[in-house]
Amino acid sequence: MANTGPNDDELTRTMHIRFGRGNADRVEETLKVLDRGETPDPYFERVYRDEENLHRVTRPRNLELLRTLANEQPESIRETARLVDRDVRQVHRNLTELEELGLVEFDDDGRSKQPSVWYDEIAVELELTTNDETNSNGVVEA
Repeated sequence: MANTGPNDDELTRTMHIRFGRGNADRVEETLKVLDRGETPDPYFERVYRDEENLHRVTRPRNLELLRTLANEQPESIRETARLVDRDVRQVHRNLTELEELGLVEFDDDGRSKQPSVWYDEIAVELELTTNDETNSNGVVEA
């Protein structure tokens, strides 16, 4: 199922990327708004628990592809490769990786796949300290 975000052209659609845990305060706030029968502001978040996934998102070549998709809206993987001046196989591999991370969607029109993103920016949030009983090695102490 496509997560297309809001359709308001005036609104900047931000994908929040967090490492470790989601924004619990934001979830609580959204639930309170829903309980009042109101519509909450859109908030889109991907939470990665593996540091390697966070690294995969922020690789320069992957960021270049995400920017190209957001700005140019290419019709195919081949066109995307042409826009970034890279080999089609490499671009396909990187786009597939970004799809696995939930950051790229493909629209299949039969002969080709059109890669796309529905957000305008990415905000990476990386906590360096914790407020729970986890020590600096990431181990929960009993």
